[in-house]
This record gives sequence, C-alpha cells and structure tokens, in this order.
Amino acid sequence: MRKAIIAGVLAAVTIGAAAGGMASFSASQDDAQLQISDEVKNEESADSGTADAAEDAQAQESQAQEAETDFPSGGINRTDLVDITDQAVMNSGVAEVAENVMPAMVSITNTSVQEVMDWFRGGNFQYESKSLGTGVIMGENDEELLIVTNNHVVEGASVLTVSFIDEESVEAVVKGTDAADDLAVVAVKLEDIPEETMSQIRIANVADSEDVRVGEQVVAIGNALGYGQSVTTGIVSALGRTITVADESGYNDYTDLIQTDAAINHGNSGGALLNMKGEVIGINSVKAGSNGVEGMGYAISTTKAIPIIRDLMNKKTRELVSEDQLPYLGIVGQDVTSNVAQVYGIPEGVYITELSKNGPAQEAGITSGMIITGFDGDKIRSMSDLQDLLPYYAGGETVSITLAVQNDSGEYEEKDFSVTLGLRSDYVQNTQ
Repeated sequence: MRKAIIAGVLAAVTIGAAAGGMASFSASQDDAQLQISDEVKNEESADSGTADAAEDAQAQESQAQEAETDFPSGGINRTDLVDITDQAVMNSGVAEVAENVMPAMVSITNTSVQEVMDWFRGGNFQYESKSLGTGVIMGENDEELLIVTNNHVVEGASVLTVSFIDEESVEAVVKGTDAADDLAVVAVKLEDIPEETMSQIRIANVADSEDVRVGEQVVAIGNALGYGQSVTTGIVSALGRTITVADESGYNDYTDLIQTDAAINHGNSGGALLNMKGEVIGINSVKAGSNGVEGMGYAISTTKAIPIIRDLMNKKTRELVSEDQLPYLGIVGQDVTSNVAQVYGIPEGVYITELSKNGPAQEAGITSGMIITGFDGDKIRSMSDLQDLLPYYAGGETVSITLAVQNDSGEYEEKDFSVTLGLRSDYVQNTQ
C-alpha cells in the first residue's frame, strides 16, 4: 500500500538570496594469404546476421521510443544514448551519462515582483525577487525550443531567463503549466538562440519510467544552489510514492513519484532524473527537508508526466499583454484549498462569492456559488493561479472557463463557459 508522506517536504528551488550572487576499440601481414574454411565462413555469416538483427532491434527500439514520447524534435539532434550492455548498466557510467546529457540541461532564473506590507510605516512596498531552478530540453517546433521544468520554478514570473550549456542566456516565456502536478513547459524563440549555442544544445531522450526498478542506479542533474549544473548519483529507493506538500494554496498531493537517495538540493527543481542509459525517467521536484531526514528526494515519473507535457507543448504560446490591453473577468472569489475541499466535499478551485453587475462572467451565465476549476485548459486551484494567467490574455478575447456547478442532487459537475473578457480600463472607468 502506498503511504502518504506528510510533513517537512520542501520545494527544491532557491528563492531569495542564493549562493553565487543570485537573489539567487586490423591486423595486417604482408604477402600472407589466409585460408578460411567453409565452416568459419558460415560462422561469420551467422555472426553478421546476428549483428544485423541486433541493429534492426536497436532501430526498432529507437523508433518505439520516439513514438512513445512523441515530442516535437525539429532539426536538433537528440542526446547520444550510452553504448552500454544491460549488464554494464548495473556498473557506474555516471561520467558518460553526465557528458551526454548536460547539453540538454538549462538553468532557469525567475525574476518576479513581490509585494509586502511595511509594518512600520504602513502600506505596501514592492521589491524584485529572483529564484533559481533547472529545465530539460525535450522538444522543438518550427519556432520554439521547448523546455520542461516544474511549475513552482516559473510561478509568478515577470521575466524568465534560460542559460544553456555554453552559458549563453536567453529570455523565455511560459508556454503552459500544470500546477496540480507541478509541471511546466517553457518556450524560447529559436531566432533568439545564437547559432553557436544551437550547435551545442541537444534534446534529451525520454524513457517510460514504467520499466524502472527499485535499486536501479540513477543520476540527477540540476542547478544546485545556483552554482550551475552539477551531478549527483544514487539509487531508486521506492516507486509510486505520494507526498503532501504545503504551499500558498493549501496542501497538495503529488502522486506516482520516484523516490531516490541521489542528492536533490535547492535549485535542482525541474532537472532530470536519469537512468544509466542517459534517458530521462523523472523530473526532479521536491525533497524531504525535516531534521533527521536524509536521502529522500522525489521526481515526477515520466509515466505520469509525458501526457501532461505533450498537452502543454501543444498550447499556444502567450506573452504578457500591454497595460492598456489588460483584461478583467468581473468576479470576487475565495480559494477552495485541498484541505477545505476534503472537509466540505467540494471541488478545489476558486469559489465565486460575487460578480460584477453586467460583467463578463455574469454575461456568460456564471453565477455565485460556482467554482472555477479551469481556465483555457489550465487547472485552477487558487485565485493566485487565475491572477497569474490573466495578464497573458487581452481584453476582448474569448476564452473557455471550466466551472464546477451543483446539479439538482447537490453534486458538482464540471461545465465549460465561453467568456469574452473585458478591458480592465473600461471596468475602472465604469466604476468611478
């Protein structure tokens, strides 16, 4: 039976001041004639056939793997797979794994604006905060390089910066997030990446973690403590773990996690957990951080992550809209955290307490008492989730919002509403 591990679980991302200054394998013989018997010839022919069969099997395995992940790869080569036998996989090949996969890793810097209350002089003031994390290059489309990371690495970002293997830094945008599963996809415009950098980066190979075994050696790569990419190794300690993490929206259960004793430290979030062939089997996410706890890190299994990542990669990439295009929805809401949802038997999301008269939400048929659970395909767990998404949508744009609505039996059913967002500036003028 899976046991839920509750308590000191901390997100492995550096927030605020951080180290490194970051707020943050022929022989020949002259005149020799070799007489080869028919028996030997037959043996060589058999050996050749075996080798051909092995190559065909390898090619089929590679094709099956690409069909399994089905991420867009564009023109960038994938990272090399380590040429190693299954028996040798059990031996140390950490250096080879690190060398092959490092070009597919990036460091991510999240710059955000935080607002805090001034308890001495009153009012609020804002300050710039930087947090650090890691990403894995997993795809490419016609215009973008696609990087997988954790949602908590990019959450609340005003500016995102991605640094590649050659230390070249390029601005990035969030393409899609799944807060409930702590996954996100970040996009970088190909035209913004220098040719020299493009020649060095690689796309990581991804394997289905369904084949991972307890006791198997693994490698973790990530931007630990903001010092740059570093490598740790360990074993798979357990599979199918569920942990409960406390965040600003309450308690959130992360399921189907891979537990490892490979060191996962602050800044490793969003990095890769790799098997000894150099394939990604998990996205490093959290670690147990209470006193007396050592060697308990967790990664989101690719079995779970692959479908989510594929969906996020297919989303439309959005950028922050200008001030005069900012939208408004016209609701007042209250968070339904996971613990509140469990106590009262209602869906997690944003409970609508009030609506602006003749506002976009009301005009779309939304009423108080409904619970917002999704916005344009993204899951909503809190007002913060909603507020983070809205600045990427312009007033006048029509979006689909998913709400949990009570039926005649008092049970909640999800229903999609088409809402045309208003302009925030119009709303302000109409309420003066």
